[in-house]
Amino acid sequence: MSVLFSLELILEKLGIYVDHHIIRFLLNLTPSGDTSKLFIKDLTFEKMKVRIYQPKVPSAGLRRGVVYCHGGTGRFGSITTKTESVVMCVGYRLAPEHPFPAQFDDCLAATIHFMRTAEDYGVDPTRIIVCGDSSGGTIATAVCQALVDRTDLPKVRAQMVIYPFLQAVDFNLPSYQQNHTMPPLLRKWTIHLGLRYLNIDVSVVDGILKGIHIREDLREKYSKWLSPDNIQNEFKIRGYEPPKLYPCVEEYCIKAQAFLTPTFSPLLAEDDVIRQLPETFILTCEYDVLRDDGLLYKKRLEDNGVQVTWCHLKDGFHGVVAIAKMYGIISFEAGLTGINAMAKFIRSL
Repeated sequence: MSVLFSLELILEKLGIYVDHHIIRFLLNLTPSGDTSKLFIKDLTFEKMKVRIYQPKVPSAGLRRGVVYCHGGTGRFGSITTKTESVVMCVGYRLAPEHPFPAQFDDCLAATIHFMRTAEDYGVDPTRIIVCGDSSGGTIATAVCQALVDRTDLPKVRAQMVIYPFLQAVDFNLPSYQQNHTMPPLLRKWTIHLGLRYLNIDVSVVDGILKGIHIREDLREKYSKWLSPDNIQNEFKIRGYEPPKLYPCVEEYCIKAQAFLTPTFSPLLAEDDVIRQLPETFILTCEYDVLRDDGLLYKKRLEDNGVQVTWCHLKDGFHGVVAIAKMYGIISFEAGLTGINAMAKFIRSL
């Protein structure tokens, strides 16, 4: 989920109240990597601000294109340089001022516009990749699902999701239990962030943690996709206890309805949508509550015949790719490994 919200919640817990506009400004100071070899253009697509990164090195033909849905601090100058691709970052409307699905709507509209005008930016419209990290991974996944039946557009070449949030059904999966106090994305904060993203009363956090927002018929339906049995035993070694099952409470079910739409929880899409998705790259981190969302998505895709390239960072934590290298002083090896794996995948397409 959004790093902006995470920082705001941390400060609130410390009794420090800072307007989210100030936090957003500070996050935007995060370096974007070496951009000296890139042309950078700020444009407007469908009334939305977008930023286009294009390599300065001439190309003999049309390049790959990457639509990037950021998750709060997404930076991708290094990806553009390493892959000689054209990257479009969508400046979608942000929560909490604009509740979900405004972010999805903006990214979908920008992606469609980019597909239709790709050649204007030196991009092959049949080689467009949709990518996102954290909550941006949610959006990227939902965008790809929304496009599977579009016959008026080229097919998305691939989707890339970097430690994505993909389901709001079960917050007691092994990775949620193992990493429930692991910063920057704690388990309760993940629920809190999702509720604020949707403009839902955050007083329901504890009930949702217990799972009382899921009706019995839906719990049975979702179990085949979200069962911990679908997660390899190696990811349960650090600890896992099957949670107590609580009966649903109608008040919570009603309040949390938006949690369970495929747009917000793409893991809940039907098989006839999943099987039409493009080749996929998934990055997960061991020390991340969202790890198992990625693992379950990987299995669903593979079960439906979709080719998956998986990168698991054994020393990684949520957000590590975004801060892999900062100011040339601090670097995280796991994050650099993730960037290299992403670049390798893009170059293979």
